[in-house]
Amino acid sequence: MAKVPIALELYSVRNEFTNDPRGTLKAVAEMGYDGVEFAGYANKTAEELKGWLDEFGLICCGTHTGLNLVDDEHFDATVAFNKTLGNPYVIIPGIPGHLIKTRADWQNMAKRFNDLSDKLAKHGLMTGYHNHHIEFQPLDGELPWDTFFGNTKKEVIMQLDTGNAYHGGAETLPILQKYPGRATTVHLKPYSKSQGFKPIIGEDDIPWGDVFSACETIGGTKWYIVEYESDAYP
Repeated sequence: MAKVPIALELYSVRNEFTNDPRGTLKAVAEMGYDGVEFAGYANKTAEELKGWLDEFGLICCGTHTGLNLVDDEHFDATVAFNKTLGNPYVIIPGIPGHLIKTRADWQNMAKRFNDLSDKLAKHGLMTGYHNHHIEFQPLDGELPWDTFFGNTKKEVIMQLDTGNAYHGGAETLPILQKYPGRATTVHLKPYSKSQGFKPIIGEDDIPWGDVFSACETIGGTKWYIVEYESDAYP
């Protein structure tokens, strides 16, 4: 099996990062993480952030980038920011609700991501989508997840968030099996039916051994990204 490096989704430490971005990156590196995925930049420039990443030996393995930041008005600036960070993965972390009310809306969104994928590819970048729980609630006879990933090209990254999917009623393993090679980056988020997002990895309900095996054999996974969004632990 492939050895997959482990990063931290900085949303997990969003308050600390906002107050002390350099100190937070230093602490994350000292914990042993190989990289980070950004979910906000604490009003710092890409040059400042890249300097700290290099200082502490961290790799940027993704940015959670709002859909509005890849429109025509902001596209060039977004590309430049990510290239400065050395980040190849521009991940859209969610879609405004008014744009995805129907199955047809999700089909249109799939086309939009295909077009975005082509535009980013010219700059050596890729896009992808990060799920919450609504993607696994049937809509017009189909799961939005399947409407979307069944109509996007393989270059569009399936950033599966394990905890969010489980919260939505989905099992991780069948998703990885249905879309082989597309789980380039995977969010390792714990979830328990009895305690929600509070447990830590290994004390929740997700069958981690099966998840890791699938990611490392059929998933095409390049990065594991830990995300912990509960306030149960500091």
